[in-house]
Amino acid sequence: MYQIIAATALWALLLCQSLAAQNSVSGSVASPDGLPLSGAHIAIEHSMRHTFSAVDGTFNLGAISEKVFVLRISHLGYATWSDTTTAGAVVNAVLDPLPFMANEVVVSATRLSPKAPGTFQNIEKQEIERLNMGQDFPFLIGWTPSIVVTSDAGAGVGYTGIRIRGSDQTRINVTVNGIPINDPESQGVFWVNMPDLASSMSSVQIQRGLGTSTNGSGAFGASINIATDEVQREAGAQVNFTYGSFNTWRRNVQFQTGKIGKGFWLDGRLSAINSDGFIDRAESNMSSYFMSGGFINDRTMVKAVVFSGKERTFQSWYGTPQSRIENDVPAMIAHAQRAGFTQVQLDNLLNSGRTYNFYLYENEVDDYGQDHYQLHLSHAFRPWIKLTGSLHYTYGSGFFEQFRENDQFADYGLPEVIIGSDTMAGTDMVRRRWLDNHFYGGTYALNFNRKGHNVTLGGGIHLYRGDHFGEVIWASMAGDIAPSHRYYFNYGNKDEFNNYLKWDYTSGRWMFMAEAQLRIVGYETAGIDNDRSPFDVSEDFVFFNPKAGARYALNTASSIYGYAGIGNREPVRNDFVDALPGAIPVHETLFNFELGYTCKKDRLTANVNGYLMNYYNQLVLTGQLNDVGASVRSNVDNSYRVGIEGDATFTLSEKIVLNANLTLSENKIRKYVEVLYDYTDGFDVVEEVFTDTEISFSPSIIGASTLIFKPLKNSEMAVIAKYVGEQYLDNTQQSSRSLDAFSTIDVKFGYVLKSSIFKEVEFSLLVNNIFNAMYSSNGYTYSYIVGDRITENFFYPQAGINFLTGITLRF
Repeated sequence: MYQIIAATALWALLLCQSLAAQNSVSGSVASPDGLPLSGAHIAIEHSMRHTFSAVDGTFNLGAISEKVFVLRISHLGYATWSDTTTAGAVVNAVLDPLPFMANEVVVSATRLSPKAPGTFQNIEKQEIERLNMGQDFPFLIGWTPSIVVTSDAGAGVGYTGIRIRGSDQTRINVTVNGIPINDPESQGVFWVNMPDLASSMSSVQIQRGLGTSTNGSGAFGASINIATDEVQREAGAQVNFTYGSFNTWRRNVQFQTGKIGKGFWLDGRLSAINSDGFIDRAESNMSSYFMSGGFINDRTMVKAVVFSGKERTFQSWYGTPQSRIENDVPAMIAHAQRAGFTQVQLDNLLNSGRTYNFYLYENEVDDYGQDHYQLHLSHAFRPWIKLTGSLHYTYGSGFFEQFRENDQFADYGLPEVIIGSDTMAGTDMVRRRWLDNHFYGGTYALNFNRKGHNVTLGGGIHLYRGDHFGEVIWASMAGDIAPSHRYYFNYGNKDEFNNYLKWDYTSGRWMFMAEAQLRIVGYETAGIDNDRSPFDVSEDFVFFNPKAGARYALNTASSIYGYAGIGNREPVRNDFVDALPGAIPVHETLFNFELGYTCKKDRLTANVNGYLMNYYNQLVLTGQLNDVGASVRSNVDNSYRVGIEGDATFTLSEKIVLNANLTLSENKIRKYVEVLYDYTDGFDVVEEVFTDTEISFSPSIIGASTLIFKPLKNSEMAVIAKYVGEQYLDNTQQSSRSLDAFSTIDVKFGYVLKSSIFKEVEFSLLVNNIFNAMYSSNGYTYSYIVGDRITENFFYPQAGINFLTGITLRF
């Protein structure tokens, strides 16, 4: 592998050096005081040709076939410059600074700047819109480096998940306008609760590794920083309709007022998404709205953001047994016997195919709503001193409903039912498990930026209050069961305070960065769990997270950077609640090192970076069960991820752009102890020790490529290819417990028609998995011993070839 890594790095270096600029369309970008602006985006209107300005502000677009064209130059914090230009011209553009930049101020404290020494990728609104036809946000960024996405229902709508560098959503910090989105207790992100949020995004920054200090849970694999729509200069509206496979529908209406009067504005969106799903009975019914508005002038910005999502999704969490995927009838029958299936359940298993769903009850749903409120206030005391303060509140409430066959009354704190001379210990029941929570707090960032020094003092306070409870809403033999009998209740309270100081300094070819964060977390949870067991947890954590790095410009087109950081992260709720008696989970620590090379030339943007993520006390599943049979995670002393990521975008012509990325990695646990339970003769615990095994769900190869071209005027076609290597379902590195490698190709067509009635009419067609690959992107496994070792593997099959077609009307 290391020979491949070295060859990949050498390829990128040689490619960048070999692409000499053709001195046909060149120039420079500067501010009014004559300072060069590096990282400015230079593009030819209605063309695929674009580039970025170098450290000294110069740029070169190479030879242009058109004799006359419109050149556009943009840079964060400056007004966009545009002018009609002729081939062969030398353009020296001076960009006027904007008096205020709403989105820049709101999100800048939690983002890496273009020249920062870190591993990150910025995705602009145009790139998000290219694939946005109603699928959840993870599927819109699945083409970026080191990402693997999955969908419970198999088609990208409903419950979806994302992993970055093998880290799942509980280890990926997500913020919207700098406000934390991760659930404070589980630290997960549930995109299903924010349907169609992508339609209201202006930009996204994905930071791989620890990244910069942010709010909310610690980033242990990556951060996703989302900025919602910014203030628009002109009024407008659009309507989107999408229809596709599995009866998938999306309808949304969007509007924007532009600036009204002295600086007021308002924009909004209303969406509805429905899909039957690829998996049987995995339909999703979702709705959402988004509103933002406020006031902005030369020095002050007040911005209110409200967005809400409501989902009702039929459960497909169980997965599909491996025997069903392989159509192994004897193995299916054996699985059904071990699981105690009824004849109806066995028939469902034998007759379903890859679309199998274990759940048959007509109301086996997840029903949840979530409302987000944000208020941002920013003021520039001087052009170089700005203060931003934000308040936020999130309210969530909902349940998932389950049909339970012949559950024991004792499991619900209920007496047995006596009918005549018979005593009934159990009956069929329907239960609901509820979550009702409040999350609120505030953030601040004071920024000083002058004479090359950029200093930010920031932080936040976030409070969470959550109730967990369960109700029996129906029983075939009710006996003395009261309506909506509550059989468990517990609460979770979490308080978090963090403060950070960031400093970066630019001098000549050097850019230095240093920061330190103090994060204090208090968590308590107590009550009766859903298994009727009592618990009482109260833990406090104090974390100090330092980071530092530097970037050096080798020449006007390329630079190298280095980064080092330490991160700490508290255990999640289940780690405390499900811990074995006497075992207390401890916090995890990550040492992250990044070393990279970046090249930006006339037709090429390339990045190559190596990374080392060394974990201490990482929490992983070991197969252990607590005293009521729930899986628990345990700390492992030492584990690591090491790899190289390459990402390049090459503009072949005004009409053709190619992007390709490749990740090669090694992800290991130094010593892993698997715990098995032997039920052959009573109850015995068997332990097996493994050394240097692959971390689960961490493929050693991930690659993607996107080819975008414009075959006709006002048309665009994108071909997106994705490859994901073999993934292990647990940490034993057994091929018998793994997901096969897979590759997919998607094709997107778009055509924009000018109209006398509408400003634009856009027609779209997205064909996913065009070669009908049969693959699974996620799964789980467990093992036990009854005479022989028995291993049960479950997969989440993804849809074969499927399509979405849409029309957008812009006013």
